[in-house]
Amino acid sequence: MNITILANKDIASCLALNYLLPRLEEHTASLFLSGRVGVPQKQKTQDGDGTPLALAELRFLEQTLFTDLLFPAIDGRGDGPTADDSRLFTFAGLGRKFGLRTVEELNRVNDAEGLARLAGTEPELILSIRYGAILKEAAIGLPRLGVLNLHSGRLPEYRGVMASFWALLQGEAALGTTLHYITDPGIDTGPIIATTTLPVQPGRSYLCHVLALYEDGCRAMAEAVATLAAGEPLPSRPQPPGGRYYSFPEEADLTRFAAAGWRLTEPEAVAALARRFLPPIA
Repeated sequence: MNITILANKDIASCLALNYLLPRLEEHTASLFLSGRVGVPQKQKTQDGDGTPLALAELRFLEQTLFTDLLFPAIDGRGDGPTADDSRLFTFAGLGRKFGLRTVEELNRVNDAEGLARLAGTEPELILSIRYGAILKEAAIGLPRLGVLNLHSGRLPEYRGVMASFWALLQGEAALGTTLHYITDPGIDTGPIIATTTLPVQPGRSYLCHVLALYEDGCRAMAEAVATLAAGEPLPSRPQPPGGRYYSFPEEADLTRFAAAGWRLTEPEAVAALARRFLPPIA
């Protein structure tokens, strides 16, 4: 089956693909990456660029550190031995390891050129993980088996961006992912296929919680793919009414988050994760 994956160029998407792609080896896959997910609301801050400093630091650790600094250096050295099961691969490394037809950046997926590139992969199924653009009808209608999205939050309660941040701020005892169909340009609104649950770990950061969600979430996505590949119907249910759409937190939200004892990141955990991408020294 031809599967086209839409993901974001950040560490969470890369980790998710390291979980997902080994489960899709019998299929032919292509990968398109967006440059970012959304844009934080402009605010006056000390650094003057309109983004809260805490979110700028988070974006650096989630994205710039890995995709702009670490990954190019690793890709320049080559993959090296792969005997270590805990070893992680960059986007380019995943492309080589799993024989992806393409690994390219695609941000304007809904315009004529973007649609042509998407259609050129002849997708029978599209999988979306953290992709930074909202798909419109033409893109949604391309694959005969539909579009599945893995949302890192419980739906419909936590639609939108940084769902885990808002769940932690609301004092939830558990976080989760929701695998759902994308059937229209609404944000996180399609029928639910499966959910996963992760107990909140006091003392761990927002980013560590987000990264921890994807192993079970990608397992659920792979199981859904296997069902469709077998020619069986994929059970789903409409989302219940209610819920809320969340955008990026503002300074007041970030202050409340810190006052509740939470951190956005753990530099030591980020460093440990980065080491898992490094090929062995010959």
